[in-house]
Amino acid sequence: MEQAMPSLPASCLLTQAAIACGNIKMKHIPALTNPDLTTLYLAENKIAKILAHTFLGLPNLEWLDLSKNKLDARGLHPPHFQNLTQLKRLNLDGTLLSTVPAPPTLQELKLNSSLLQGLQHSSFRVLSQLPTLEVEGNKLHDGNISPLAFQPLCSLLYLRLDQNRLRTIPPGLPASLQELHLGANIIEGVTEGTLNCSHSLRVLVLSNNQLQKDRLAPRAWIDLPKLETLDLSHNGLVHVPSFLPRGLRRLMLHHNLIERIPGYVFAHMKPGLKFLHLSHNNLRANGIHSVSFWGLHTSLAELLLDHNQLQAIPRGLLGLKELQVLRMSHNKSICDIRVAQDSNLISTHLENNLIDRRRIPPTAFSCIQAYHSPGALILVPPIPGAHPSL
Repeated sequence: MEQAMPSLPASCLLTQAAIACGNIKMKHIPALTNPDLTTLYLAENKIAKILAHTFLGLPNLEWLDLSKNKLDARGLHPPHFQNLTQLKRLNLDGTLLSTVPAPPTLQELKLNSSLLQGLQHSSFRVLSQLPTLEVEGNKLHDGNISPLAFQPLCSLLYLRLDQNRLRTIPPGLPASLQELHLGANIIEGVTEGTLNCSHSLRVLVLSNNQLQKDRLAPRAWIDLPKLETLDLSHNGLVHVPSFLPRGLRRLMLHHNLIERIPGYVFAHMKPGLKFLHLSHNNLRANGIHSVSFWGLHTSLAELLLDHNQLQAIPRGLLGLKELQVLRMSHNKSICDIRVAQDSNLISTHLENNLIDRRRIPPTAFSCIQAYHSPGALILVPPIPGAHPSL
């Protein structure tokens, strides 16, 4: 017969609707009876087993946090949640679970940094109403995710699969999905058709992968009508990809090997990018053409080009009427810093360059609308006998 557990430790924090017993070396959860309790926080303890009657007296519990405990499949069973008909948020991060325990009422399920060995076609079968799922930092790869694994998740909006061993974007993603995080995997490319059903997608993160220019299909994502944010940072791209989603507003390409921004690569986009991050690449003057930014003249507000090999502000920037922030610090030797007289620039960053002040036109910075110190723009006079510097 199961033995009744002692009462809660004195170090727990109690209110009418919440109990917090985090990081107090608890090994057992006592049987609790409180119809008013909505939050139970038991993270960072040593709980390895939950008894069948533990939650019977908590019919209105909405948020249960059991993260960073010693729970595994033997210590936590689906029947434990049968009485929790109001449970909306379940956090099981950092446990030893290799399968998915899934109460059907959940709005958020977190199984990050656990020991999931795969996702089967039945893993989420009762979670048709689940909007948020996080399974970051597990042992998931292309061979242990069923093509039907995500099929039951017809209400899913947010999916986090970062820090696994995926080589491709998983197939069969729900059509409802709006935000997909796949950073820190080993994805090498995106094939045509992979995202064909993801018409609701607004945010796609593929940072810290192994993307190569010749592994991105021409029509990989151009037909995603709602995609607004695309993060391709920390990959191996050598130029700005073509056929970007038409409605894209934010594009992150920093920490790649980009040497070239092809002409008219943004021309098809409407209303056009608002934010473009190209820092930490290999851009030189011959890799940026006068039409490289064509299509962004009335949209681009922030452009980050620091840590490249540029020697001047690219001529294509002169037509960017809405540009407010320009970062070009840590380039090679900025010797021409003229910008358009009708520019909306508010902040220009040119730190750690080599600038000859004698070559700066008197009206070069007349367009700057705001200045503060330590500020957006600092010019240091050249030292006699030394190369003029900023």
